[in-house]
Amino acid sequence: MDSYYHSHDLGKFSDMGKGNKELWEKFMGYYGAVFAEGALTEREKALIALAVAHTVQCPYCIDAYTQASLEKGSNVEEMTEAVHVACAIRGGASLVHGVQMRNVAEKLSM
Repeated sequence: MDSYYHSHDLGKFSDMGKGNKELWEKFMGYYGAVFAEGALTEREKALIALAVAHTVQCPYCIDAYTQASLEKGSNVEEMTEAVHVACAIRGGASLVHGVQMRNVAEKLSM
């Protein structure tokens, strides 16, 4: 089955630098600094990125950070738990916005 997303396109990510090399280099410098070992380990950062990738629903990021998480020493159980954390936060964020709906409904019902 053909789909809009093709895993081989992830390898073309650097092509985005062709339109503006200066901005690409700035982004890559920042990106590299963010994922470097710091207060958090590279492994922890990869797990966070994997969870966020699911939240923003980026198939390329899911592929990249699944691989990165495995390479940094995470296992499928840890990765699955990280995805569930992201799911819980996203679900909770949707529910808490229900307060806005209730506020508007209450105001309009007056």
